[in-house]
Amino acid sequence: MAERAISTVPGMVLLLLAAALASQLVLKALEPHPAATGADLPQAPPITALRLASLGEPIAAANLLSLYLQAFDTQPGISIPFKDLDYQRVEDWLIRILELDPPGQYPLLMASQIYSQVPDEKKQRQMLDLAYRQFLLDPNQRWRWLAHAAIMAKHRLHDLGLALRYARAINQHATSAEVPNWAKQMHIFVLEDMGEYETAKILLGGLLASGAITDAHEARFLTERLNTLQAVEKSSSMSEK
Repeated sequence: MAERAISTVPGMVLLLLAAALASQLVLKALEPHPAATGADLPQAPPITALRLASLGEPIAAANLLSLYLQAFDTQPGISIPFKDLDYQRVEDWLIRILELDPPGQYPLLMASQIYSQVPDEKKQRQMLDLAYRQFLLDPNQRWRWLAHAAIMAKHRLHDLGLALRYARAINQHATSAEVPNWAKQMHIFVLEDMGEYETAKILLGGLLASGAITDAHEARFLTERLNTLQAVEKSSSMSEK
């Protein structure tokens, strides 16, 4: 069958074809692109499935999952704010990664220093609480993340009660000699911020008397702090009379 030359096609037909093509292009351009949302983060698989999938390399699998989770907010053509992510699913992923690699520190770094920075107090508290619960499972290895949580509770949330809870947990449970004294002493300074001068003074005096502080510069600093507390307490007592 011979093909017809385009010149033989009526002009009206060509015009209609051109209009149809233009309409298709316009509709395609106006068509909304599929958008990723925070809810697109899938549920974390069961730990048993992840261990099987790791093929005997749980640390490597944990690292890959950390990269997957951290990169999830950046997808082709879209950047998802952390605050729009489903934080219960984020928490579940972080816990799964820790279950694969318990000595790993990166999931708690993400919880306390990345996901806790969103302008949403509920989600901030959720991440700090995750750091607290995971700290209790391995205090001597995870104390630094709870110390960061205590600082954030004090300065970002302005919740001295929560900061004191976290600081006391470090003092009570992080017993290794490798845990620095400043972390073990945080609760004393939080008590001072709360105006609990008598309690702070007793704890600080007991710490100095115990001989646990062997560094001369640290001992001098704490002694000066104790003298300051005593002066503040004395001033408060005189003003009340």
